[in-house]
Amino acid sequence: MQQVHYCTYMHGDLPFYIASTDIGVLYITLGNESFDDFAHAVRKKVKDAVLTKASPHLEACTRQLDEYFAKERTQFSLELDLRGTPFQISVWQALQNIPYGMTWTYSQVARSIGKQAGFRAVGSAIGKNPISIIIPCHRVIGKDGSLTGYAGGLTLKQELLQTEGVSL
Repeated sequence: MQQVHYCTYMHGDLPFYIASTDIGVLYITLGNESFDDFAHAVRKKVKDAVLTKASPHLEACTRQLDEYFAKERTQFSLELDLRGTPFQISVWQALQNIPYGMTWTYSQVARSIGKQAGFRAVGSAIGKNPISIIIPCHRVIGKDGSLTGYAGGLTLKQELLQTEGVSL
């Protein structure tokens, strides 16, 4: 059994559940998942996970989220425990290169990893991003400049972009 630490982070009325291992931040919900759904998703990532409270990774994560929402932080500096296919991980790493306050299209993300024609596969990998906000998939928009799907809903995506000074 492996310990997975968790906490609840409140943003307004939205509870975000955050999980970490001893390696780093593993998973963040976006205010639209129940704790049971969160625990189930964590156990899919870490077999035989035992959920326990608090860890240094979580303390750093919640502090940095506070700073982000207060517009005092433009880049996260956290240890991450990324679990996915090599392709998914390459996409998630590319997302971390999108500057604060900027947006990229799915095609731009695909080009950045050398998969020019792979924008649909990139979209699928983005949809499986387990550490939203920290890995800023909210910065990816449609080719026509429109907001596209976001696990936390388009209202939250728009709020995150507005926090960064992006107006669409």
